[in-house]
Amino acid sequence: MVSRKQALLEVKGLKTHFFTEDGIVPAVDGVDFSVAAGETLGIVGESGCGKSVTALSVMRLIASPGRVVAGSILFEGRDLAQSSQEEMCDLRGNRMAMIFQEPMTSLNPVYTVGEQIREAVQTHDRQISDGAARVRAVEMLRMVGIPLPEERYRAFPHEMSGGMRQRVMIAMALSLAPALLIADEPTTALDVTIQAQILELMKDLRERVQTAVMLITHDLGVVADMADKVAVMYAGEIVENADVYSLFREPLHPYTQGLLASIPTLASTRNQRLNVIHGTVPNLLRLPPGCRFAPRCPKAMDICRQVRPTLRDVDGGRQVSCWLY
Repeated sequence: MVSRKQALLEVKGLKTHFFTEDGIVPAVDGVDFSVAAGETLGIVGESGCGKSVTALSVMRLIASPGRVVAGSILFEGRDLAQSSQEEMCDLRGNRMAMIFQEPMTSLNPVYTVGEQIREAVQTHDRQISDGAARVRAVEMLRMVGIPLPEERYRAFPHEMSGGMRQRVMIAMALSLAPALLIADEPTTALDVTIQAQILELMKDLRERVQTAVMLITHDLGVVADMADKVAVMYAGEIVENADVYSLFREPLHPYTQGLLASIPTLASTRNQRLNVIHGTVPNLLRLPPGCRFAPRCPKAMDICRQVRPTLRDVDGGRQVSCWLY
């Protein structure tokens, strides 16, 4: 059953659209989800389904020509959709933090990694001295498992490996013990050994400080290892919401079934062909009528091609957007 704990973050009816010369792109189109303290929500789906835009919407980092046009983003009882930029600047890095996809482009190349962590600390804690902030930065580098943290404090981003830079990003994000951590593809382009270390680090920190984690990924293996709940996105919508055990044991939406069937298992043979979801994600400027997955769905019915389904509750506290249910 989906967790009913008190929500730290509750998103309702979120719509983020981009206003282009070709038309309006509904990148996020009516999304609902919640995450509680100490809980991990995995958001999965193909590239272009709206995962990263959802995360940036929560952080209020959507740049022009995009903007949040509807919905509420309740964080600790405050609606971030109505908050001023000054209020958001105070929250970002303090009560909520984000790990971006590519640490090399997220870190400033002309400052040492230690100075960047120290600056993040002092930006949100103006009472702390330079020396105390430096000590905290070194402690954070040590906490995320970087060897010789005093020396690495003086290293520039280009002098560190991809895994080390990702650890620096995690150290910076957690330097003020945020209540919510948004991790956007935190293990992309890392080898499997470093990926496992990063995931173990995030789980350890979640358990130690009860940080809620919103994990965005296309890797269902990472979701199975990390998440408590899963939201499956397709073409700007959430098509299935469930706890991780129910989702992997019995996926309901045909899209979720297709994603899981495309993963090799220990029982797979060398010559066995993996399942393929035929077709492509629809152009958001020219969405099909009815269900957005219908043109690719092997179970589509006439109603699927005519009437758009809504996310509804099914047995066990799960939610699915499909006319089969």
